[in-house]
Amino acid sequence: MTDETTRGRLKVFLGYAAGVGKTYQMLTEARELKERGVDVVIGYFEPHGRRETIALTEVLEIVPRRVLEYRGTRFEEMDTDEILLRHPQVAIVDEFPHTNVPGSPRMKRWEDVHVLLDAGIDVLTTMNVQHLESLNDQIWQSTGVRVRETIPDWVLKHADEVVMVDLTPRALLNRLARGVVYPPERARAALENFFKESTLVALRELAMRQAAYAVESRLPDEEPEPDWQSAPTHGQANDRLLLVITPHPSSAALIRRGRRVADYLRAECLAVYVTKTPDLEDLTPCERESLERHLNFARALRIETRILQGTDVAEAAVTFARINGITQMFVTREKASGLRSWFASAFVQRIVNLARDMQVTVVADRSVPSGSA
Repeated sequence: MTDETTRGRLKVFLGYAAGVGKTYQMLTEARELKERGVDVVIGYFEPHGRRETIALTEVLEIVPRRVLEYRGTRFEEMDTDEILLRHPQVAIVDEFPHTNVPGSPRMKRWEDVHVLLDAGIDVLTTMNVQHLESLNDQIWQSTGVRVRETIPDWVLKHADEVVMVDLTPRALLNRLARGVVYPPERARAALENFFKESTLVALRELAMRQAAYAVESRLPDEEPEPDWQSAPTHGQANDRLLLVITPHPSSAALIRRGRRVADYLRAECLAVYVTKTPDLEDLTPCERESLERHLNFARALRIETRILQGTDVAEAAVTFARINGITQMFVTREKASGLRSWFASAFVQRIVNLARDMQVTVVADRSVPSGSA
């Protein structure tokens, strides 16, 4: 990695849905930079057939895409190596959360962007708020659609500038009806997913909050107000959060929730799994795989992870929390039936009873609706 003083700056144009004008605004700024004599190239641009947006690219240099073949189909991806060779002052990179086709040097486009930043190249990029990892469950609950392409919150948090590109939901729906956003057949499909007015209103509010948080988090000597849907209390000095995870699928939602609350409180966040036997001998191969997936997920969100051993899981977790100055614990009550449900409830209650000097938040387990995508 290059020295911090030579690292490029990242500017993110944030929206709440396709068609609000993120790419248009980004390209408009790119043209203004070029007019001022700044060396600007387009590293990746997704036209979506939008004539007005495409017209903005005509005076800008475009770095050719890299062609990859996967399962007999040719795909075009951003050619990061060519951009590095060209080494402009600023690179324009559309669709920040994009997942690269298998065979690419890196899995995600945001990882390519970080390579450019490390080389001292400034980057302007675009994304929608629903692609933030910690919001994945909240978006799913409000829309019924599971977003598959996400970025860790820390990636956006480390952006040098976040600009919200806004458009009222009614105006956006009018653009969709006029064929400005998508062709007719794709527009009809969009209306069944994110492009319902009530959904757009909720997404817009989330984007506004995220943009406001991006500003607040950069202000010195001030603590941002916690999001009322994500953070249970106002932050305290030296807040530390502990997530008690299990192999159960509900731990994924627990990790997302904990990460988001920690970000709002500017708090440290740790995650632990407590095993009763050495080397996780009490877990089936399937449970081990699931646990490892959760641990890796937590690490990807920059949450420190530990595996503890103790015959009393609740006591081991609370003892660890107390030794490490934890102020808030997050646990999940698994959705189950019969005896297993009773044990799950008993475990949560024991955590609450033992951790009376801490706040305990129980994150609900919700089943995935069959219609999610």
